[in-house]
Amino acid sequence: MTLILGIETSCDECSASVIRYQAGSFIEVMGLATFSQTGIHRPYGGVVPEIASRNHLETVNPMIEEALREAEIRDRDIDAIAVTNRPGLAGALLVGVSSAKALAYALKKPLVAVHHLEGHAASIFIKRKLHDSTRTTERSAPATRSDPPLPLLLAIVSGGHTNLYVMKVLPELWPLDFLKRSLIGRSRDDAAGEAFDKTAKTLGFPYPGGVWIDKTAKTGNPNAFSLPRALPQKATYDFSFSGLKTAVALETAKLEKANLLESSLADLCASIQEAIVDALLSKIYLAARQHGCKSLAVVGGVAANSRLRKRLTSEWAAQGFLCEPLFPEREFCTDNAAMVAAAGAFRLIQGNAFRGDDLLTLNAIPNPEV
Repeated sequence: MTLILGIETSCDECSASVIRYQAGSFIEVMGLATFSQTGIHRPYGGVVPEIASRNHLETVNPMIEEALREAEIRDRDIDAIAVTNRPGLAGALLVGVSSAKALAYALKKPLVAVHHLEGHAASIFIKRKLHDSTRTTERSAPATRSDPPLPLLLAIVSGGHTNLYVMKVLPELWPLDFLKRSLIGRSRDDAAGEAFDKTAKTLGFPYPGGVWIDKTAKTGNPNAFSLPRALPQKATYDFSFSGLKTAVALETAKLEKANLLESSLADLCASIQEAIVDALLSKIYLAARQHGCKSLAVVGGVAANSRLRKRLTSEWAAQGFLCEPLFPEREFCTDNAAMVAAAGAFRLIQGNAFRGDDLLTLNAIPNPEV
């Protein structure tokens, strides 16, 4: 049984988590503390890197202490530390990496560098506490994991990425170049989460806007406005959302001129959401069929979108697939340290960790090749 402390500071969430891992079992979250900077960045309409990194400096230690307290363990009880070191905002990443290095060096624990997207990929294997007892002694074994049939189509859909991967092996066997080797499609411009947030900003919603579009769209007609779905060709698994932003801006201007924006807002939000979901699903279905995938997992912040979940759940079987689509629990969709610790656990058992003086060489990599 392995206890791992994860640290995530790649963008505007400062998070720490303690997870418990045993091969062949679910990742069990023993403690999770996350400080979201949404309210701090809202006046600026998006994340301000300098403000983000300064706030991480103030909150990283309290988050670590809270996660340890919830898990009811001491820092010296952990077996390893995992930290996001790529990709992300340079200053924000450096806060987490520096904190993890200092703690690992002082405690003489191994340190695992985690790619943020591998963390999202690992999130489907995470569960909250699976039993009442939270003490480190006399704990029941974690629940046996029911692994999805392979190959699995993995869709990472977030504010910064919209990528498709074909996962042919379970995470304990991921090669070091797993993300590069298995990538089959990506957004050529904005990510789906960006498309939600930027169109929401056009409509006057506060940052982050995706949740507001989702909420407002519930009473709207998704077919009220004709909005573009880019790259319909079957020769590519790539996405594009820049044309959607332009179309929404033009439609909004017309409605404002006619003084109809307020009365049409629910319909417009529903139409925007449907356009984004249509674009995602068309490529997901295409890729799954052409790559012979037997299962599907959708992770990342946009995986929490209610329309995407509803349509995938109802349509997946109709597309000829037997296994129900997998989604992380909603608290593990957005950036969090539990997913970082989980990915760290998989890398740790492969022997991919820094130890001793070597861990001091770990650095933040804002824009890695993969």
